[in-house]
Amino acid sequence: MPPLYITDVAGVPASSSPISNAVVVGGTCHISGQLSVYEGGYRVGSARTEAERAFELVFKVAQAAGFDRDDIVYIDIAFSDIERDLAEVNEVCRAQFSRFPARTIYEAAKLPFGAKIKIQAVAMKGTG
Repeated sequence: MPPLYITDVAGVPASSSPISNAVVVGGTCHISGQLSVYEGGYRVGSARTEAERAFELVFKVAQAAGFDRDDIVYIDIAFSDIERDLAEVNEVCRAQFSRFPARTIYEAAKLPFGAKIKIQAVAMKGTG
């Protein structure tokens, strides 16, 4: 089965970059990194509010691809300041999942638009 490219998702602002929101290959969905973006662009917030918005977008993209939050098996979280924001983002992660996915966290030298948080994910069918 050829890959399925998810490009237009209701409620997810279109990117100006040449990317797909997600690509589904077999039973696996690779979700592109999400920031705290709205129709008007990036919106500055606390690490908590930026992470909540990024997760909201990740879940919308997953749903558009035929997956849900329980199918997410891996998340990758980039921080602009991991020491300052890790505790807040951990609280958000605890609230988002009943079973915690595997995860990578790291501090990036700079995130787009000066964002505090960027979240990408991988979802797989048959994990629920």
